[in-house]
Amino acid sequence: MSTVKTLPARVGVLGGGRMGAGIAHAFLMAGCEVLVVERDLDAVGSAHIRVELAVAKSVEMGVAGGPDVTTAGIVKRLKLSTDYSHFAPCELVVEAVPEIWDLKVSSLQGVEKHLAADAVLASNTSSLSMSGLAAELARPQNFIGLHFFNPVPASTLIEVVMAKQTAPDLVTTAKGWVEALGKTAVVVNDAPGFASSRLGVAIALEAMRMVEEGVASAEDIDAAMVLGYKHPTGPLRTTDIVGLDVRLGIAEYLQSTLGERFAPPQILRDKVARGELGRKSGKGFFDWA
Repeated sequence: MSTVKTLPARVGVLGGGRMGAGIAHAFLMAGCEVLVVERDLDAVGSAHIRVELAVAKSVEMGVAGGPDVTTAGIVKRLKLSTDYSHFAPCELVVEAVPEIWDLKVSSLQGVEKHLAADAVLASNTSSLSMSGLAAELARPQNFIGLHFFNPVPASTLIEVVMAKQTAPDLVTTAKGWVEALGKTAVVVNDAPGFASSRLGVAIALEAMRMVEEGVASAEDIDAAMVLGYKHPTGPLRTTDIVGLDVRLGIAEYLQSTLGERFAPPQILRDKVARGELGRKSGKGFFDWA
């Protein structure tokens, strides 16, 4: 069966933070009408700024689809709201709220009740059980994981995650959407941490233990992975970009499901407790000020 390469005309994104804004940017650049829903008007304003800046950067770099495409022309296809009911016309909605189980469930349920019976609901979760989330929904067969990577505009990978309940044809369709976004899909079955988060966190936790034990500096550990293994970014700088609090939450979840090999090192817990969350706070394993 060939993949379906036509994107939905109307796409919704729940959450306009760094990831949500990046996801909105990807669909805007591909020609879709995009609705971003946030919790309040202040968050709506911040989300609009994030998306518009990302679009402007793409236009400036000449990757906006042609010389006649302008930032204003693209952003006019962007709408923002605080009302879930505005998702009703969307053929696809991607949830991008923080990695908190109860928040994910309530958010997905809140969106689903406003969608058409054949609309697709996707989660950008990087580690939580897709089958568990699907079990909380009325139409689990229409639910799939679309795990985008940060920063979305620069990343060429999207993990397509199958819940046990996901309709097989939806996986084929989702792979086509990923290709239409100019990215590459890897398909994984539902498992703690999927493929990317599980591997990425394992490497990052070991790098943190090496810093903690005084094996080498954060700079040298990252240089070893970049120069020796051709990683574009070292595991500790990547942790700073993702957010130490996010990495801690994923590690704790993987520890609870896969065992002590994913136990967060004390250096990670201490940094999060001090508010050293990485790039977003100005300091993590590196100084971002």
